[in-house]
Amino acid sequence: MSNRRATDNTKALAAFVGRKAEIDAMLARLQALSADHFNLSPEEVNSGDVGTLEHYASLLRRITDSAFKEGEHAA
Repeated sequence: MSNRRATDNTKALAAFVGRKAEIDAMLARLQALSADHFNLSPEEVNSGDVGTLEHYASLLRRITDSAFKEGEHAA
């Protein structure tokens, strides 16, 4: 029985590490895009771009609220 638990944990750990790598890659891409001002020059920015960033921020806020138990996820 002990070996089975170790195997189950190994599979879970491998899946966890895989998902973490996936998240890390997404965060790195977002960080690079943000550093490049979301591929916009100051002259190009319009209200639609503001709306797009508001949408991105709301999606990220849902994630951070869940991860840090804030907002609607607060205890």
